[in-house]
Amino acid sequence: MKKQVFIGDLLKRRDLLGASVRVCGWVHRIRDIGRIKFLVLRDRTGIIQAVVKEGETPQEAVREAENARLEAVVCVEGPLVEGKAAQGVEVKARRVEIVSLPVEPLPLEPFESTKALLATRLNYRWLDVRNPLVSRIFVLESWVAWKFREYYRENGFVEIFTPKIVAAGTEGGAEVFPVIYFGREAYLAQSPQFYKQFAVIAGLERVYEIGPVFRAEPHHTTRHLTEYHSMDIELGFIDDYNDVMDYVEGFFRRLASDIRRDEAVAGIAEELGVEIRIPGKIPRITMREAYEILSSKYGKSVEYGGDLDSEAERLMGSYVSEEYDSDFVFITEYPWRIRPFYTMRKEDEPEWTYGFDLLFRGLEVVTGGQREHRYDKLLENLRDKGLREETFRFYLDFFKHGAPPHGGAGMGLERIVMQILRLENVREARLLPRDPERIIP
Repeated sequence: MKKQVFIGDLLKRRDLLGASVRVCGWVHRIRDIGRIKFLVLRDRTGIIQAVVKEGETPQEAVREAENARLEAVVCVEGPLVEGKAAQGVEVKARRVEIVSLPVEPLPLEPFESTKALLATRLNYRWLDVRNPLVSRIFVLESWVAWKFREYYRENGFVEIFTPKIVAAGTEGGAEVFPVIYFGREAYLAQSPQFYKQFAVIAGLERVYEIGPVFRAEPHHTTRHLTEYHSMDIELGFIDDYNDVMDYVEGFFRRLASDIRRDEAVAGIAEELGVEIRIPGKIPRITMREAYEILSSKYGKSVEYGGDLDSEAERLMGSYVSEEYDSDFVFITEYPWRIRPFYTMRKEDEPEWTYGFDLLFRGLEVVTGGQREHRYDKLLENLRDKGLREETFRFYLDFFKHGAPPHGGAGMGLERIVMQILRLENVREARLLPRDPERIIP
């Protein structure tokens, strides 16, 4: 039952007119006008019509077509001819093979799935994703991950694969999922942070990874997931954290330039009017400057030394959109009290750090900064955070034999896709999302 061709590719092949082709997909629509039946087949790349006509189509194929139902899996063979359908071509059926039939009524109509409640869509995700409006989310997501690999490989980064069962949470907090590891205490990784630093210190110098991370945070927002895919980078021998931001900016500039011209997603971008605005240089605004902008321009008060809430992020997104014609802004010099212990602090102002976030249309999609590579300073940072050295002994050992100045960033794949497509909920950008309530399907 090998599939010969995707429907979308077939629609472009006018050189195949008159040739016999074989298409496979799901029955999208059935139109019956007496002696002629039209089976409209769909796969993730497009829709094509197969014509079954009594008197012309072999009787075996006619009988098989009579058994077809919506969302049945069907393969059709026959010559590709010009037709009156919107696609301009159709298949004159010579053979119809019903591969699989639904065994019960559809609980969700795929082509209308986006009109249903999100919870219903997620309960029947296998039907929801058959909707081309939904499947293209994941086509784009795959492309973003591919571009991430492409960009960083071109810039001398090595892909690594780090453990997802770890001995300690990277943030030093309680938002971790414990697991039983042969009778010992272990956790699902909050990020690959410790191990990507390990890779830099081990001599790989520039590394990247795409992998799952887990956050046991009981959030019930449109922005949070308990499991998502993080796209991480780490690089050594930096002058300061601006080097890291340059590499982050370079990746998003690649996305912006390629999304309307790369054949893999250009159709999606054109159909949805996707445009990513990046000025000559993404503005870099310190946290203290952000406090002032929020207060003076929007009357938004943020605790001095505190983090930006979702409203503050949204307002900063509006600010750079108006002032810089940009969809992006780096917020830099994050307060020490809200950054992890491994973040490098400013020498002259230790209550502030060389940490940053990148906001994309008013939503944080990247977190990064320069790491503390000096062993004695790491010990000081741990003590200042009230953390026990013994818990992080394995991590501290990395720094005992020569560690270069380094920094990195973690990027939320689903959030990036959410913002590119202007989705309302990050769960839409996760094939099978996990949140405090959802662990199936």
